[in-house]
Amino acid sequence: MNKNDSEKKKEMTEKFLKENINKIKHKLIILSGKGGVGKSTIAVNLAFGLSKIGKKVGVLDVDIHGPSIAKLLGIEGRVITKSKNDRPGPIRVNDNLFAMTIASLLKNPDDPIIWRGPLKMGVIKQFLSDIQWPVLDYLIIDCPPGTGDEPLSAVQIIGKLDGSIIVSTPQDLALLDVRKTINFSVKMNVPILGIIQNMSAFKCPHCGKEIDVFSGSGISKAVKDFGIEVLGKIPIDKKIAESGDAGLGFIHNYENLESSKEMLKIIDKIMEKIR
Repeated sequence: MNKNDSEKKKEMTEKFLKENINKIKHKLIILSGKGGVGKSTIAVNLAFGLSKIGKKVGVLDVDIHGPSIAKLLGIEGRVITKSKNDRPGPIRVNDNLFAMTIASLLKNPDDPIIWRGPLKMGVIKQFLSDIQWPVLDYLIIDCPPGTGDEPLSAVQIIGKLDGSIIVSTPQDLALLDVRKTINFSVKMNVPILGIIQNMSAFKCPHCGKEIDVFSGSGISKAVKDFGIEVLGKIPIDKKIAESGDAGLGFIHNYENLESSKEMLKIIDKIMEKIR
């Protein structure tokens, strides 16, 4: 490829990137300080919940090394195919929900991705430029734990975001990681919409008593120190895990359960804050 072709390709990439970003009304980034807090599960159910009320939603999975969005959305095994004339689109989950994940580009899901920062930033940019996204009300960006290459790249490539949502569990150990994630949002000039406390408590099916499996005051202290709202507290519910394993939206299929009602309240709060 000569210099002129390279410059032309770069110009087209920037053009498509700008077009896609301009088609997205609201952009939300889902963060967590540590793994295993249910961040991707929350991201997917927020997407399902918004799509259920008629919003056009995209889920962008920027977890390059451990993508789980395909499994949670029930699109595992569906592969993005390139067309000769047209740019490929994201995978359509339902009429209102679309998704893009590195898992859709892998021939073998067991293959590890052994990449450094520049390669990861490059593929995230491709997700937002080479892929032809539809007009969206919301783009939900699901990041890997921490404040490394992927969330940094997403923020830098997209530019202005409507806000970050931080997911954590209640225990004191989570406090250190939550504070780092809050400071990441502050330094990157991303408004913090609030914290979702996942795995908040477990209700005994026999006596109805609530048991604090992950007890602690870490989140409460972070909220007090930084002046951030807790958007909601989602109790432990085995139906959430079962739905994720089956690739079904928990919020879609169990709308009468307490955990689902709490998620819907969280969605209302997020929409209100953005307004």
